[in-house]
Amino acid sequence: MEEFLQHVINGLSLGAIYALIALGYTMVYGILQFINFAHSDIYMVGAFAAYYGAKFLGFENQQGIAPFLILSILVMIVCALVGFTIEKLAYKPLRKAPKLNILITAIGVSLFLEYAGQIIFGADPKLFPTLLPDTVLFSIGPIQVMILDFMILFVSLIMMIGLRYFVFKTKMGKAMRAVSQNPTVASMMGVNIDRVISFTFIIGSSLAGVAAILVGMRYPKIEPLMGMLMGTKAFVAAVLGGIGSLPGAIVGGMIMGMSEEMVVGYLASTYKDALSFGILIFILVFKPAGILGSTKIEKV
Repeated sequence: MEEFLQHVINGLSLGAIYALIALGYTMVYGILQFINFAHSDIYMVGAFAAYYGAKFLGFENQQGIAPFLILSILVMIVCALVGFTIEKLAYKPLRKAPKLNILITAIGVSLFLEYAGQIIFGADPKLFPTLLPDTVLFSIGPIQVMILDFMILFVSLIMMIGLRYFVFKTKMGKAMRAVSQNPTVASMMGVNIDRVISFTFIIGSSLAGVAAILVGMRYPKIEPLMGMLMGTKAFVAAVLGGIGSLPGAIVGGMIMGMSEEMVVGYLASTYKDALSFGILIFILVFKPAGILGSTKIEKV
């Protein structure tokens, strides 16, 4: 029983990371109805921004909340700028083009970031700085809660609560919900569509940046292709929960994290990457729109 509860804690920690990245996918889909495949590589850029930011600020050998917070803010700004730039240069000119054109462009932007990362950062893996010690924070009997797991869960929860508040309580959040439901009517009511879309990319990219720091602390090896597998799993989590649904992205991320941890703990780690797609196929067979997704009827 103690071993099971320990795996639950680890799975929640991993699931929270998947959920943060999945939120970026589902926000863009909810507004523009297309998948931003470059989102996973913005996450990669965030990891390297933290790595070089730590070098520049002298945080390589420093541990504590202050370096973590400073680098988190820095990475959120960098990722927000990258997401904003991609939207303006790559996606905005194609906004009225067929969805297939935008999809191909998204794949092209993803490949560009991956190979540009190899040229700029180098293809060799780099060791992420240890911002927080991976020691026991407290114990409940034989169950140990590590500092990193606690921080990952705490920071992820704060970001999710902040996102929910922004979407449901602010003027821009209401505009985002209006655009996701009917962009034509929202535009007629005075909503600035361009501004809403830009904010969507900025917020989603910022969440990917936070996830990059959390992943870097837990798995301290970063390289330019690191976004491929993590991004794929986060995308599966978004589809699993219901693409376009913010609660669905969180639920999907948690299911993914818990499932992977249980497979690693009780079966074999070699099966964990295949598990995500197995779960996705199983869920979509019975509920094609995802767990919390809704089926939309489109006229053709």
